[in-house]
Amino acid sequence: MKYRLLPVFAAAALLATGCTASASEEPPASADESGTDSRLAEITERGTLQVCTTGDYRPFTYKDPDTGEWSGIDIAMAQDLAARLDVDVEFVQTSWKDLMPDFLAGCDIGVGGVSISLARAEQAFYTDPVLDDGKTPITLCGKEELYDTVEEINTPGVRSITPIGGTNEIFADTHYPDGEIIRFEDNNTIFDEIVAGRADVMTTDAAEVKWVANEYPELCAVDPDNPFNFSQKAYLLPLGDTVFQEYVNQWLNLAENDGTYDAAKEPWWG
Repeated sequence: MKYRLLPVFAAAALLATGCTASASEEPPASADESGTDSRLAEITERGTLQVCTTGDYRPFTYKDPDTGEWSGIDIAMAQDLAARLDVDVEFVQTSWKDLMPDFLAGCDIGVGGVSISLARAEQAFYTDPVLDDGKTPITLCGKEELYDTVEEINTPGVRSITPIGGTNEIFADTHYPDGEIIRFEDNNTIFDEIVAGRADVMTTDAAEVKWVANEYPELCAVDPDNPFNFSQKAYLLPLGDTVFQEYVNQWLNLAENDGTYDAAKEPWWG
């Protein structure tokens, strides 16, 4: 029968190539599996964890322009990761439009309210998600009903402000083609534009609008518990480095269960 000839052919092919195999032998570990070429080993040898972050997206990342001090939920988390690795932490400030090229140029991890997207996933690994989120509007208090649907914001004359680069701008371009989109450089002062009357509404992550609504008494989040879409936030890691990804995911699991992540959130969300 033909199917009984297959093992004979396989054996003949093995002998012809001069190859032998033993059932007890394990295949050699790849460089990635052994950790030899992993960023984990490089960080330990270097003694520094290099963290890309924008510094303009509270409550996740903020660099005080006067003091140069860093704060935020993800800043605290990056500091904890560095401490557990027993290395120093170095924050590399970037912008949303330059986040990916700057990360690829040499950062070990990218943090600061980074949304998971397929475009970014083509160039980097992500950690396990740290937060479920979604886009939701924020506007002057008393005007929430004017901007509580995509259709209302996507109306000629409605001035929708967005930072340049990142998923907020992508969302605005995709969903508000009939509205007026204002592209703003400084994400630290962007909400002042709504307060001053130079913009009507901003659509950003529910996690951010909840914090902003507490900081700006003039501004109200529009139903942040029911955002327009679904997204998740995670941290960027080098593409293909499963050793480092596994290590960081294990650290996240510990941090989320030993009180570390709750402690990082407490100053911002209570």
